Amino acid sequence: MTKMQPPSIRTMFDSIAPKYDFLNRLLSLRRDVYWRREMVRVLGLTDHAVVLDVACGTGDVMLEVLREKPGAAAYGIDFSGNMLGIARSKIRAVQASPRFALIAADALDPPFAPDTMDAVTIAFGIRNIHDRKRALENFREMLKPGGVAAVLELNTPPEGILRSLYLLYFKKILPGIGGFFSKNTGAYQYLPDSVLDFPTPAGFARLMREAGFADIAWKSLSAGIATLYIGKKR
Repeated sequence: MTKMQPPSIRTMFDSIAPKYDFLNRLLSLRRDVYWRREMVRVLGLTDHAVVLDVACGTGDVMLEVLREKPGAAAYGIDFSGNMLGIARSKIRAVQASPRFALIAADALDPPFAPDTMDAVTIAFGIRNIHDRKRALENFREMLKPGGVAAVLELNTPPEGILRSLYLLYFKKILPGIGGFFSKNTGAYQYLPDSVLDFPTPAGFARLMREAGFADIAWKSLSAGIATLYIGKKR
């Protein structure tokens, strides 16, 4: 497939931002809520952890961090201004005086010093980054020694009847539903293409290892529809 360039991806996410949360819940049958909750759970955050969510979108991971650890500091970066606007409104509506900040930036040029984060997360965003290894190296650099990076990404189930049904839904039905509600059919045609083009779990774990992470593990979620990857900074 022809890869979309960052400016086009930014424009796409700005366009679908108003319907992004609604379509995430609808198209995943609300499994995306469980997946994010599981990602935050496995981080093992302390009460006053400092967490950065990369490609934070509308702030769902940050909200989950603050829900689990109200004393934590949650930072989010994203290159879509419309997504950040929605995230800011959602977090302020739920948290009276949270420790959070939202910054327009991307994974290849994050505005944080080395050794400052207890955890770095990214949910459904790493496949949109053209230089994934560099992004992962940035994650590792920002982590404190012993810090944890968690990557949550959609995946293609292994061979079998589930894979056939999944591909039918993902390639034929999902783009129509997403396009109807978002008025951007291209965005929901790009989604299955980008997932099908993503490495296998073993392949992505190898990339994390090449980026300098240790103790790498991954967990299949919802019969292989999503995968959660964990790596630590020595």
